[in-house]
Amino acid sequence: MNLLEEIEFQERWMGIEQMLIARFGKKPDMEGILYLIGINELGDVPDKEFTKEQKQDLIHIATCALLAQSGYYEYDGHDKDGWPHYKLVETPPAESLQKQEHLLKQHIIAYFEDI
Repeated sequence: MNLLEEIEFQERWMGIEQMLIARFGKKPDMEGILYLIGINELGDVPDKEFTKEQKQDLIHIATCALLAQSGYYEYDGHDKDGWPHYKLVETPPAESLQKQEHLLKQHIIAYFEDI
């Protein structure tokens, strides 16, 4: 990524952060952003609190939904409880944590720009 692409990426990411701050009053971390996307993907949110396992499932759903944009996962329908499921199509590249986060941020930017 050249310098101009990196600057554009950072500006777009800051725009997402600012939108989330305006909506929720604070800047969520990566896990918080994934949790929000997972809830959005779930759609019909129950009245009760999510369990710890369900929160982890929501983060997983978000990660799959995001990486589906690049063909790593494919939507595989909903289960009887209405939770979306994805199947692995291609294993994402084994990168450093920093590169993995950058990849997720790119997909998060695209996700919020599309809704």
